Amino acid sequence: MNNSLRTFWPVEICDPSGLRENPEHGKKNYETFGVMERGMTMIIDKGLGRNMFSDVIETASDYIDCLKFGFGTAPLYQTEILLYKINLAKQYGITVMPGGTLLETAVQQDVVSSFFNTISRLGFNSIEVSDGTIEMSRKKRTELIREGKQRGFRVFTEYGKKQSGSLIDADKLAYTMDADLEAGAEFITVEARESGIGIGIFDKDGECREEMIDNIIETVPDASKLLWEAPLKQQQAMLLRKFGSNVHLGNIQPTEVLALETMRRGLRQDTFELGVKEPSADDFCYII
Repeated sequence: MNNSLRTFWPVEICDPSGLRENPEHGKKNYETFGVMERGMTMIIDKGLGRNMFSDVIETASDYIDCLKFGFGTAPLYQTEILLYKINLAKQYGITVMPGGTLLETAVQQDVVSSFFNTISRLGFNSIEVSDGTIEMSRKKRTELIREGKQRGFRVFTEYGKKQSGSLIDADKLAYTMDADLEAGAEFITVEARESGIGIGIFDKDGECREEMIDNIIETVPDASKLLWEAPLKQQQAMLLRKFGSNVHLGNIQPTEVLALETMRRGLRQDTFELGVKEPSADDFCYII
């Protein structure tokens, strides 16, 4: 993306938080499909057409780190359109993965090897290992993570069941996270589906269960490796206020990427405090 127009704006206006444009915190690496210390934004694509998809990439690719083709949508595309979307995203340094439910289907249908061969040919560069719909042994989960790594994919895993009312058990998440990272996973996603209502860390109204979040943070081995699915604005705002601009957030709607980025930077009322500059000693007048 051509960022030359952004040079017209003072950096203090582009990023009041001082964390998203700061080179010390890293920008997206277009060659390695990753970021440094900058919080990731993962979007979920549930079936965007060619034109809308290219509009999203043209407008917001600087603020998209990972693209997930939701659940089992990937095989339903015409191959030419799927290849177009994968290749365009990768041109802009975006990590691209099929949904974890698709891999769960491959496990259930006993076609895991064919699944990996197919996504390799299509050009995906990441996978999500999950067991939100099926039961999966620890041994099988580890095998899938290791196979993904051996085949050259970035591996994200997901913890939590997709059934409505399912909660996050901090101790089980910590155990799963430790084993997943040991097997080669880079990040662990906290399940909330694409609705964010009545599941995981969110109650039936979509509000955050803060005590549960606090318990998770106190229990897991490395909270910086968590990616929180947070499809709703109030959820994103709460997690940003709690963890700061560079928390990893997922299941973001493609049309909401710029809106989320404004909240990360303190350019929206919901998180305006993230961009409030602390007064320095030079700002005070001392009378002796």
